[in-house]
Amino acid sequence: MIGEPRVHVAECESTQLLLDASMAEGTIATTDHQTSGRGRLGRTWDDEPGTSLLCSVLLKPPADRRAAEVTLVGGLATAEIVERALGLSAQIKWPNDVMVDRRKVAGGLAELLEGAVILGIGINVNQTRDQLPGDTRAPAASLRTIDGRVREREPILADLLATLEQAYEAWVAGGIDALYGEIGARDFLRGRRVSVNGTTGTALMIARDGRLEIETAAGTVAVEGGELTYER
Repeated sequence: MIGEPRVHVAECESTQLLLDASMAEGTIATTDHQTSGRGRLGRTWDDEPGTSLLCSVLLKPPADRRAAEVTLVGGLATAEIVERALGLSAQIKWPNDVMVDRRKVAGGLAELLEGAVILGIGINVNQTRDQLPGDTRAPAASLRTIDGRVREREPILADLLATLEQAYEAWVAGGIDALYGEIGARDFLRGRRVSVNGTTGTALMIARDGRLEIETAAGTVAVEGGELTYER
């Protein structure tokens, strides 16, 4: 069961560092503030103390599943609980961000560790506009800046863990294909001009193997990850 046991500290460098592969699958780590939160490609994840939902989950997927796909599984679960919280549609910006009205409200990071995967999820919950970073690639938002409501974070965490467990079990059983309808319907980049590691073109779709398909002048290319920019 995802969510038990739970390690909670008031402050830490990163919840990713509170877990290790010797722990039981489903163990989570939470904190009220990260001093060195990590995003993809070595970026930092900034948070105002006590305003974000910050969580890492230890998963041990079977060998026949691509661990890199866990990022999309987490992205889908996060998008679904953001939608329920706001009553608005949320999109997945491949491979790991959750967007509402073209603004980033959440992000994820999956890291391999001794055969396990540590999935980190951060959701901007109660930040005001002046507490959000202004120098991000995608404009940042919080649930609060979108609808003006201040929320308790624990109910959101409980919803996230239950939704993630459902998505993860479906993925273990059937791969990304089992979740593809929900992921594809939330594809933020579809139809946008993008560039990934020098490959430039129009994003076609998140493929059923979790890669991003891009239509370029030379034909369709599928990319697995890397530095991504897009036209808003």
